[in-house]
Amino acid sequence: MSENQWRPVPIGLGAEKWATRRECKTVLVVVHTVTSGQRVLEAARLLENDLRVQVVFTQAPDVFGDGVADLLTSIGAAQVPWEQARQTRFDLAMAASLHGLHEIHAPLIVMPHGAGHNKLVVRRAGRAVGGRAAYDLDSQRLVHDGALVPTSIVLAHSEDLGHLGRSCPEAVPAAVVCGDPCYDTLVASLACRSSYQVALGAGDGRKLVVVTSTWGTKSLLGRNAELWPRLLTELPKDEFHVVTLLHPNVWYGHGTWQVRTWLADLLRRGLSLVPPEADWRAVLAAADWVIGDHGSVTAYAAVTGVPVLLGNFASRDCQPGSAQSLLSEVAPRVSKRGSLRRQLLQAAADFDGERYRAVIERLSSEPGRFNHNMRQLIYRRLRLRVPATVPVTLPAVPPYLATERRHRV
Repeated sequence: MSENQWRPVPIGLGAEKWATRRECKTVLVVVHTVTSGQRVLEAARLLENDLRVQVVFTQAPDVFGDGVADLLTSIGAAQVPWEQARQTRFDLAMAASLHGLHEIHAPLIVMPHGAGHNKLVVRRAGRAVGGRAAYDLDSQRLVHDGALVPTSIVLAHSEDLGHLGRSCPEAVPAAVVCGDPCYDTLVASLACRSSYQVALGAGDGRKLVVVTSTWGTKSLLGRNAELWPRLLTELPKDEFHVVTLLHPNVWYGHGTWQVRTWLADLLRRGLSLVPPEADWRAVLAAADWVIGDHGSVTAYAAVTGVPVLLGNFASRDCQPGSAQSLLSEVAPRVSKRGSLRRQLLQAAADFDGERYRAVIERLSSEPGRFNHNMRQLIYRRLRLRVPATVPVTLPAVPPYLATERRHRV
C-alpha cells in the first residue's frame, strides 16, 4: 500500500459506513523492523477474541524496514500507510521501537525488542557515566520537544528501573515491569524439543549445534565468519548437525539473496539456515549447544539448559549487569586453537546450570506473567474491562529452514 492510497476502512472519515463492527476501540500497532514487529505481535495477540477492539498496523520508517511489508501481509494485517497513521487519532498505539513515535496521536505503549534494554549507545549529553546509556531508555529517544513520548514504558526486569532513573528520571512514572514474552515462550517450548529437532533435520540422533549472530561489525558474523567453515570441517556429519540463526537485520540489511550467496558453499556442505521470519525460540529450544555473541538470542539461550559458548563478544556495547554481560562472565569462549568437537564435548562435561542462574533471572523479574501483566496494561490504557479468560503462553511455532517455502501466519 503506497502513501497515496489511504485506507478507507476500518479507520478514517466515513469508515462506519463500510465497517462490519462499529464503535470498536482502535489500536495501532507500529512496526519498524521485522525484529520489533515480531516482538510487538506478542502484545497484539493478547487482544484475541475481543470484538470490542479493532487492530490496524503501520510500517514506520526505519533503516532496516525491508521485510516488514511481507511480515504484515503474511499475518493478514489491516495495513495503514504511515502518512495516514500519523494524521489519525487512535485509542491506543503499541510499538517496540521509538523512532518517529512522537508523530502518533494516541496513548502509547513501548516495549523492548530484545532481551531487556541491554545495548549501550552514546548520548549527545546527559547523566550517564561515560556519556552512554541503555538504548531506548535514554532521554534523547524518550523525550521529544520537552515531552515524554511514551505513555507507558514496558520493562522486562525491575532492575531496568534503576537504569531508566539514571538516564531519564522523568520517565520513571511511566515505567511498568511486565516481564519478557520471549522468555515465557521459550520456557513453554522446551517440552517440544524433540519435534523441533526433527523439523530442523536433526531427528536422526545427531546433536544440534545452533550458531547465532546478531548484526553489525562486532557480531559473530562480522568478526569471526571463519567459525562456520571450521564447524562443518571439524564436526563429524554423522554426530552433529549445524544450524545458523542470523539477526533479521543481517538478512534485510544485506538482502536475502546476498546472505544465501555468502553461505552458498556452506549450505551445499550441510549447513542449515533458518529464515528471519521463522520462530527463533523454537530453534533455541531444539539446541544441544548454542554458539553466539552479545546478541539477545545468545542470552535467551541460557534458558534452555544447554551449554552456551561465545564465538565473539562485544562487551563494551553491553549494559553492565545485563543478561548479556552476566553471560559473558560464565560462558566459555570458542578457541581458534584446538578441535571444535573437543571444545563442545568439554563444554557439555563442564556444564553447570547453576552458573547460568543469574543470567536467566536477569531476563525477567516476572517469569511466566508477561501475558497477564501486559494485558492488564493494554486494557487499562484502552479503558476497557479486562476479559475474564486467562491468557495462556503457547510453545513457539515449529521452525523451518530457508530452503523450505513456508509462511508463518
